[in-house]
Formats: sequence, structure tokens, C-alpha cells
Amino acid sequence: MSRVFLDTNVLAYQFDSGEPEKQESAHRLLDDSAHVFVVSTQVLLELFVVITRKLQPAVPPAEAHQVVTTLARLPVVAADARLVLKATSTSVLHQLSVWDAMIVEAAAEAGCAELWTEDLAAGVELRGMTIVNPLTG
Repeated sequence: MSRVFLDTNVLAYQFDSGEPEKQESAHRLLDDSAHVFVVSTQVLLELFVVITRKLQPAVPPAEAHQVVTTLARLPVVAADARLVLKATSTSVLHQLSVWDAMIVEAAAEAGCAELWTEDLAAGVELRGMTIVNPLTG
């Protein structure tokens, strides 16, 4: 089974009734047991903010806490000073936002073969993994 890093946007679509096609795709993708899914502390925190503050209707905070609790059972890459320094270097080298670079470095740290996201160019090889937008046809 390949290790796949999940960016916040892929997870958030599970709760976004304003994007029914992407919501259905996210549910289908995340039910796939052919992968070991990995997240980071950044993704868990971002997801809580997105689903409680940016979606309409918003997910109630207590329910969002349960979502984060469930996802925290996956392998989680913790943010530390070493990872931040790698991310700032990757940000400069590849002209990425520091937040996207932090996701890239967390995925690389976890040894993921793929990074599933909408935020980076699909098909690009970066830090030993392939960037995939799993929500496009």
C-alpha cells in the first residue's frame, strides 16, 4: 500500500455541501483502503478552522473536534523547528508559500509517494513524490 499525504482541501470537501461533486469524490477517495493516509498537525488545525469557519453551513465546533480526533488516528507528522526550517528552504527554492512548503516537507518526512492537494500543480514531482489532484476527472 502506498503512503498518501492528504492536504486540508481534500479532507474539507467531505463537509462542503456547496460542492456536491467534490464532496462525493472526497468521500469515495477517502474510503479507499488501498492507501495509507498521512496528515500533519498543520492539516488537522487547518481542517478545524475551515470546517467551523469557512463552510456554509459550518460544522459545529464539537463535531469538528470529533473529526480531528478521528483523523488524529492516522499517521501524523508533527511540526517542529527542523521541519519549519526545511519548509522555509523549500519555499524559497520552489517559490511556494511557506504553508504549502510545510505540507510538502511533512509529506516528504512521512515517506509519501503522493501528495493529494488542489493547491499545487498536478503531475509535478517534488521532494520525491508526485503531486496529485484527486478531485479532477
